[in-house]
Amino acid sequence: MREFALHGVRYLGLVLLLALASPALADGVNWPRMAESADGVPIAYEVQGSGEPTLVFIHGWSCDGRYWLGQLPYFSQTHRVVTVDLAGHGHSGLERESFTTPAFGEDVKAVLDDLEVEQAILIGHSMGGPVSVEAARLMPERVIGIVGVDTFHHVASEISQEQRDGMLEPLQQDFAQAARQFVASMFIESTDPKLRDWVMHDMAAAPPEVAISAMEDMLARHADGEAARHFRELTIPVMAINSDLWPTDVEANRQLLPEFDAVIMEDTDHFLHMARPEAFNRELERMIGTPP
Repeated sequence: MREFALHGVRYLGLVLLLALASPALADGVNWPRMAESADGVPIAYEVQGSGEPTLVFIHGWSCDGRYWLGQLPYFSQTHRVVTVDLAGHGHSGLERESFTTPAFGEDVKAVLDDLEVEQAILIGHSMGGPVSVEAARLMPERVIGIVGVDTFHHVASEISQEQRDGMLEPLQQDFAQAARQFVASMFIESTDPKLRDWVMHDMAAAPPEVAISAMEDMLARHADGEAARHFRELTIPVMAINSDLWPTDVEANRQLLPEFDAVIMEDTDHFLHMARPEAFNRELERMIGTPP
């Protein structure tokens, strides 16, 4: 009985200690946050650092906020840094009928509204580039610039129905297998195989209905010229940091937006911000005008 009583006292002491410590522990954790998009879908996001303008990092197709881990420690030293999980990605909600580029733009707006951001630079990888354009259209007074990351290669390029079908049909038939093959084509041989394998398997594990819906919408908006029209209507600086895996037609993009510019990083691939984070961060720092 005496031993049981001693154990009871120790247990109560431990409970009391944890109860006293828990507020301090909670205060030290940078918990993810949630905002509500225009259609009610909950949007997960995280915030680090302080300093204006706010840098908002927007992931690509079938990715999420984790894909910016190589940028957060660096840029959060001088800026408030926000990473967003678009609807259907990461920890955000799935309750949406169609996962379209304009709807993703609303997701970004919901996060900036929730944080009461006054000035933001949007940094969008791949699909995140067109999403940035849509978000900027919704918030022209708050978005002061866009930096695309391996995107905006040729905004007004033509795409045929045959090309669209060729991309969509494999994903519709066997999403995981087709997604792995699709993502594998975005890497070069010298990229760390651990990074390549993680990205391939992670993106292939995305919800197929979300990924296919988003891809259908992107291709449709590109094919009917809406992507180019919206790009042309921007009145803010737009730049890109692209790999040399695919050509970037700067002059063609300048026909839409005369001040468009791009930096090409050599010997890297579609996930250049992950494969070569230090070199990428230097280029991004230069573009946004952060003092060294």
